Amino acid sequence: MPALVLASPQAPLQGDDVEFRTLGSSGCSVSTLALGTMTFGSETDEAGSHDQLNRFMEAGGNFIDTADVYSAGASEEIVGRWLLKAPTEFRQRAVIATKGRFSTSADPNGAGLSRRHLAVALDASLRRLGVDTVDLYQVHSHDPLTPIEETLRFLDDAVRAGKIHYVGLSNFTGWQLQKAVDVADAKGLTRPVTLQPQYNLLVREVEWEIIPACQSEGLGVLPWSPLGGGWLTGKYRAEQRPTGATRLGENPERGVEAYDRRSRQRRTWDVIEALRKVADGRGISMAQAALAWLADRPGVTSVILGARTTEQLDDNLGAAGLHLSDDETGLLDNASDPGAADYPYGGPGTNQRSRSIKGT
Repeated sequence: MPALVLASPQAPLQGDDVEFRTLGSSGCSVSTLALGTMTFGSETDEAGSHDQLNRFMEAGGNFIDTADVYSAGASEEIVGRWLLKAPTEFRQRAVIATKGRFSTSADPNGAGLSRRHLAVALDASLRRLGVDTVDLYQVHSHDPLTPIEETLRFLDDAVRAGKIHYVGLSNFTGWQLQKAVDVADAKGLTRPVTLQPQYNLLVREVEWEIIPACQSEGLGVLPWSPLGGGWLTGKYRAEQRPTGATRLGENPERGVEAYDRRSRQRRTWDVIEALRKVADGRGISMAQAALAWLADRPGVTSVILGARTTEQLDDNLGAAGLHLSDDETGLLDNASDPGAADYPYGGPGTNQRSRSIKGT
């Protein structure tokens, strides 16, 4: 296993060793690349899933992310069976994260962030994973019907009961995140330490408000879909709709709609062109360049990889220890700028960042 290198969220790696950053404001250290398991049990069979888990741990990673709704619970079961037979060193080193919120039954209380649903969902996740405690339990999305205090009190009780080590959020907007943190602080409840949002070179709007809120409150950012559903690997081409073994190609109805929506944006092809230029200049894959860019964004703790095959995972793991130059980063920053041209995030709104600018 590579030597452990502890680092602040933006500290450079030492040589080619795997970097570990703290999980938000907690003291728990996780690898800057995490293994996402959404494909387990659906796109990746159990043998392939276990191969990925072993390869990831052999490469020095330790952070594994799943959820109760991934493959209707099969993903957690696959991870659980791997934990049961994995080498002792892997079991002891693994930091396991899962999520609850979405529908797990047809029962009216089979979804949401109520105490009732989360109590059932958490216990079911622990059974499937075969563990007494999960390291990071994340609420998978905001629930407009449940008071946030009810959710946070349940999570606090679960921490006190030893079922959860740390609490995280996922897919929260800026105001939802801030309210959760404020209520936790005001009521003396366990504070969230992470947020898991979609974030990549094609989806940077989280930088306008969500990422600053995380930085302000000490929440580590765990980006999902870091390769934009495959777009940032270079597999899609202009005027050539995807077919075959790609996520868009295997679902023609959804694939055509998603492809058309993304391909109509000039920015998409500008990003891909810039990414290809950086990758070719470095002699690396486009995926590795995209992951390296994201791992070094302000506030990011760990980037969640989502591979179908061990070969794809191996390519992704090539981003460990990879840092782009200022020029390379600038090229990608400019090509991927989402263009906050108007108030409140651009234009006059930008002036609010300085006390030297007169109001409008």
